[in-house]
Amino acid sequence: MLFLGRAYRKMQPAVFGALCHSSNKILLCQGVFFISFIIAKKGMLFYNYVEQKTILDIICQAKELNMERNPILLSKLSIDSDIPLYSQLVSIVKRNISAGTLATGDLLPSEAEMCKSFDISRSTVRQAIGALEADGLVVRKQGRGTFVAEPKVKRKTEMIYSFTSEISSMGMTPSSTLVEFEIISPSPDIEKVLDLSSKDAKVYKFTRIRNVDGEPLILETSFYPQYIYPKLTRELLETHSFYSLLFEVGIVPSNAIDSYEAVTMNRKEAELLNCKSGACGFFVQRRTYTDTGMVYEFTQSLMRADRVKLDLHLHKDGVSFSRSVDSKNAD
Repeated sequence: MLFLGRAYRKMQPAVFGALCHSSNKILLCQGVFFISFIIAKKGMLFYNYVEQKTILDIICQAKELNMERNPILLSKLSIDSDIPLYSQLVSIVKRNISAGTLATGDLLPSEAEMCKSFDISRSTVRQAIGALEADGLVVRKQGRGTFVAEPKVKRKTEMIYSFTSEISSMGMTPSSTLVEFEIISPSPDIEKVLDLSSKDAKVYKFTRIRNVDGEPLILETSFYPQYIYPKLTRELLETHSFYSLLFEVGIVPSNAIDSYEAVTMNRKEAELLNCKSGACGFFVQRRTYTDTGMVYEFTQSLMRADRVKLDLHLHKDGVSFSRSVDSKNAD
């Protein structure tokens, strides 16, 4: 080790710094082994004949080995997908963290490594890391790299909106009836709302009646890009929560925008909701976003106004909203 220390001191500072940089963990094992072997085999003077190029070759080999073994770099991005590249990269990192492949404190590949492995620009990598950092999943440390952050208490996504959770919390029984399920070519308006970049993109459209204690309350039509869950079928939708299916593939609601409008129901709408034609209702449009800013859901709902009460709470820190449901039929 004395010889090894002397050999290190003979290196140029740039080479020594690259060798010992914290992002080159495997290098530290590989490089020290090779140099120790050289010194032990030939003696300290042999190092005088080892060019710095040899050391740099060891660095490159070790970094390539590190890239091959990092689970993030084993995944691939799809340039043909409608999902933005940075959003795909965010999902890859999240899946590895959720699966436990990446543990708290693990070092992520450097920007340069991800650029090379995925063939993407540095700005794309930075956008992905920024989104992960904003969500508290990773932390950047100056001069050291980006690490998996300490886990935080998981946000209750039901607060964004879950019909089942909302109604159950009121002590009532929710249920759904699937009226329509189809895969469509979206209209220009739906394309714009879902921010679809491809004109050939297909969209799921399904209509459900949301029931409370067996009585219809909401007529809901939802639109989702097909690419977010390509294998969805009518049978799967009838037996599973679509939000749960999306959670399995890393798509989780982060925020949503609702707009409410007072309307009267036509005859068909009134029949489906078991009320009189011309009855009052709330027409609600919702856009739901992931934490990367991707719009993945657009929903249009017609809600019976005779059974729903909306409350706005004004306070010094802002405005909050609550909704209550009458458990009895008001007709």
